Parts: sequence; C-alpha cells; structure tokens
Amino acid sequence: MARRALVLVEGHPRGSGLLYAQAARRLGLHPITLSADPAQYDYLAAEGIEAIRVDTDNLDALIRECSRLRATYDIAGITCAWEPFYATVGKLCRHFDLPGPNPVSIERCCDKFVQRQLLAEAGVPIPAYRLTTNTMDVESCAAEIGLPVILKPAVGSGSRGVRLCRNIDELAEHTTYLLGGKHIWPSSPRILVEEFAQGPQYTAEIMGNEIIGVVAAEFGLPPHFVFREFTFPALLADDEHERIADVSLSCLRALGLGWGPTNIELRWTKRGPVVIEVNPRLAGTPDPQMVQLAYDVDLITEHIKLVIGDEWNLRRRHSHTAAARILAPDSDGTLDWIGGESQAAAISGVAEVKLYVEPKAPIVRKGDCRDWIGHVIAASPNLARTKAILQHAVDLIDWSITPFPAVGNERQSATPYIPAPAQVARDKR
Repeated sequence: MARRALVLVEGHPRGSGLLYAQAARRLGLHPITLSADPAQYDYLAAEGIEAIRVDTDNLDALIRECSRLRATYDIAGITCAWEPFYATVGKLCRHFDLPGPNPVSIERCCDKFVQRQLLAEAGVPIPAYRLTTNTMDVESCAAEIGLPVILKPAVGSGSRGVRLCRNIDELAEHTTYLLGGKHIWPSSPRILVEEFAQGPQYTAEIMGNEIIGVVAAEFGLPPHFVFREFTFPALLADDEHERIADVSLSCLRALGLGWGPTNIELRWTKRGPVVIEVNPRLAGTPDPQMVQLAYDVDLITEHIKLVIGDEWNLRRRHSHTAAARILAPDSDGTLDWIGGESQAAAISGVAEVKLYVEPKAPIVRKGDCRDWIGHVIAASPNLARTKAILQHAVDLIDWSITPFPAVGNERQSATPYIPAPAQVARDKR
C-alpha cells in the first residue's frame, strides 16, 4: 500500500512550515515540500523532511511534479503555510480532486483593492480608500481622505511597503520609495491610499465558519506596523466579541470564503470594529501556538485534517491566557552577540523562545515583519500572571549591535525611514 503523503507548496522561514511538517508526521503522513529553493528553509535538512526543487510559480510544473509523486505516494492532501502560494494550492487541489480552498476567492482576497471593493459592496465597515498608480494621484487621494493616511501596495503581505504618512513630506517620501524602484512589485505598481483607522488592533482567528477566538495585538513605534506583542484571548466584553464575530462572518460571506482557515485584522474605532484586512489563510507565528496554549486546540493539525478529508475537532479543552513578545532591534548594524534565551526558556510558564539570527549577522531594518529577530511565548491560567512571566523572560534576552561604518559623510542606511542611532542598540520597550 502506498505511503500517504502531505504535499506542502513552499515552507515558511519562521516556524509555520516546520509546524505543518511536524503535525503531518503526527497524523501519520509523510510531508513533502515543493520549493523553488529548498535551501532557504533550514528546518528541512535539520528535520530530515523530503524536499523537491520545482518552480512554484509555474502551475504546470507543480502539476507534473505532483503527478510524478503519485506514482510512489498516495497524496492525501496539498496545502501550504504561506499566503503567496495559497491560491496555487487551491488550483492544485481542484486539478487532483482534493479538498482545498476556492482559488478564485483566494485571488480576489489577496488583491487588497478588490477585497476592499467587495467588502464595501457588502456593507462591511472598512476605512475610506483610493487606488492609484502615480505620485500626483497619491497626493490628491490623500487630500480627499485627509491626513494621516496609510500607503500600502495593493498586493503583498507582512506589512511590506506599508507606512503611516502623517504629513505631506512623509507622503512624498514613501511614494518615492514605492514608485522609485526600491520596493519590489510582483506586477504593475498599484498603491492603496487609506484612511488611518485608529484604535486597538485585533485579529479574529477563524476555521471554516467558526470563530476560534480573538487576538489582541500591539505595534511598535510608528510610522511602520511591526508587531510588538500579542495576547490571546483578547480581553473583550461579550458584546464587543459578538460585534467582531458578526463583522468577521460578514467578511467571509462577502469574499466567498469559509473553507479552512482565515484571519481577519480589525481596529476598534469610534464606530466599532473596522476591517483592516482579511487574510484567507491561517495566521503565522505566534498565533497558532497561542491558541494551542490557551485552548489546547491545534489549528495546524485541524487544518491538515480538513485538507486530507478527515473530521476536525475545534473543541476547547481548557481556558488559559497566552501572550507573545516579538524581539526587534531599534538600530541597524552588525549583531555582535545575542543571548539569554536559555535562561528565558527555563522560566516556568514560558512555552517557546526562538531567535532567528546569529552573531555577526547584518541587521537591516525594513519596517515590516522582516525586522523580527525572535519571539517569546508564555502562558498561564490568568492574564496578569502570563504578562509577568513574559516580561521576566524578555528581560533576560539581550543583544548588542555595532552600527555600520560611515560611508563618506553618511552612515550606511538600512531603511529609508529610520536613521540608525550612533550607539549600541538594545530594545527593551
């Protein structure tokens, strides 16, 4: 009898890809990763996970490779942990008659302008927005909406190219960055100019049409949107949770979603919950880990069960509170050393400590998720205790960064927005 395999289209450099492979093995499946560059995922070799090099931007090439694998394996399912390839996964599932997401719905959702249009037509509360492709239109759109505004690429993830523009100078600076060749576009440049919805940030975690829970999130300093801390479940009144759930389910209906995982980012504003973005996939680290610690619900395992046609179980087995802190530097330069993770991990209640960088690595901040250099996750039966454990662990982790040497009259720049301080950096905020 052929061995049952789970095909993963690409992995994920920070945790989720490995978690999917590990969950597949626990379910008795053989994980196989198809990737244009398997070497970019360190965990594949470290865990002995089978990987095959294939052009993952070429659907025909993926179909040929999966067809070849079927001669050896019983392909139980196909999925991925990374948004740019999730529509491709849907197409592969359709081709091989396997359970999977609707690729049309995924593609519409991943185009932020189309997503905005569909949500607006359905009456879902969203920020005011305009689409533009040139500098002059950016300025006129911002004037119509009123500063401050958010400038973001119409297609992308991880907050790449997203910035709060509080005045005309910042608007011009970021427009130049987006249209001047520094931002890498997957297609023709299209920029969304959006109203800055102000208020606490939340993420609704959804599987199918069921709201698993709501995560509270905090960002670092503006003008960028680099996550700093997460708490699950969010401390919400019953009516607040109900309103977020109602808006989230309206998003699913408007976008034709409802199969598998979705995460919806919202802000609680003066007019209640306003949808910032609908992501038609499972949220990345640390959200799945926090849900499992708080409720003992393994969203990755349950997603794989759905992918292979098995029955899932989203029943909560306990009710704790989990929190995560993202480690991010506040300057650019060369990482001299980083340490304290072993001591932090030894604290009772700390569930996970991971560092993504090693000494002598260049630290080049981008103002997005690529700035993360590690994370700490903690859990306990109550919020106050969890927060105290998390802070204790974070205080034990430290690092030193030597600024890049000056070139001419200017210091080498890691980001067009944040000048590097002239001293050793340490982020303890």
